[in-house]
Amino acid sequence: MSATPEYTPPRVWKWDRESGGAFASINRPIAGSTHDKDLPVGKHPLQLYSLGTPNGVKVTVLLEELLALGHAGAEYDAWLINIMEGAQFSSGFVDANPNSKIPALMDHSVDPPIRVFESGAILFYLAEKFGAFLPTEPRARIECLNWVFWQMASTPFLGGGFGHFYAYAPVKIEYAIDRFAMEVKRQLDVLDRNLAEREYMIGDTYTIADMAIWPWYGAVVTNEAYQAAEFLEAHTYGHLARWAELIGGRETVRRGRMVNGVFGGPEDQLIERHDASDFETRTRDKLGEIDK
Repeated sequence: MSATPEYTPPRVWKWDRESGGAFASINRPIAGSTHDKDLPVGKHPLQLYSLGTPNGVKVTVLLEELLALGHAGAEYDAWLINIMEGAQFSSGFVDANPNSKIPALMDHSVDPPIRVFESGAILFYLAEKFGAFLPTEPRARIECLNWVFWQMASTPFLGGGFGHFYAYAPVKIEYAIDRFAMEVKRQLDVLDRNLAEREYMIGDTYTIADMAIWPWYGAVVTNEAYQAAEFLEAHTYGHLARWAELIGGRETVRRGRMVNGVFGGPEDQLIERHDASDFETRTRDKLGEIDK
C-alpha cells in the first residue's frame, strides 16, 4: 500500500477552510437556511422538490409507476432543487426538510400539508397512501421493508464512501478506496445472491424495494455510477445485472429517470415536470431540434 502524508487530528476540529473535492463549496458543518426563499407550489396536491440523483429518481419512478396504474391522485409537480447552487439551503426547503437533502415532498391533499423527507420515508408514505408496491401480507411486507432499509443503511458506503474517494476526492487515498471498494463488493454480492433465487428483490413482485435499490446499484452495474464497473468487476454479478436490465427496461423507470434530470444528454432530461404531457412535449421539441 502506498504511503500518504500522515495526519494528526487536532484536539478540537475547526472549520477554517474548504475540504476540497467536487462538493466542497456546498459542504458546511451547520444546519439551517442561508437565504430566504419560498418553495414554488404547482397545481397538483403532490409537490416534489428534488434533483435527478439516485435518491431523487427513486421517488419519481414510484410516482410514474403509480400514475401508470391509474392512480390519478399521484399526479405531481416536480421542481428542480439545484444542490450545486445551494438551493437546498433556502428557508422554504429547510422548512420541508430540515436536513437540507433532496428529495422532499409536500402533500397538499390534506390541511395543513404533510411534509415527507428522506427518500425511503417518501417511498413508504406514497406506497401506503395509494396501496401499491408495498405488500399487505405480513411476511412479504416486512421483507420489502427489510430491503428498503437495507438500501438506506448500505448506500452511504457506496456513495459517500466509495464514490467520494474513487471519483470526487481531491486526492486518491489507497486505504480509503480499498476500504470502501471491499464493502461495496460485499454489498453487490449480497444483492447477487438474493437475486439468484428471485426475479425481483422480494420474489415475484415488483415493489418499492426494487425502486429504492435500482437507481444506486443498477447504475454501478451499468457503469453509470462513478464509471467504476470495471474496477469493481461488476460484470461478475450476473443475477444483479439481469435484474438491473429488467428494471431499467420499464417505460415508467425511463420516465422517472428523466424528471429533474441534469445529467447525461438533453434526451435524458426533463428539468421540471408539471403534467404527464411534459414528456411528450419534451420529445416533440427534441425531434424538432433534429429536423432543423
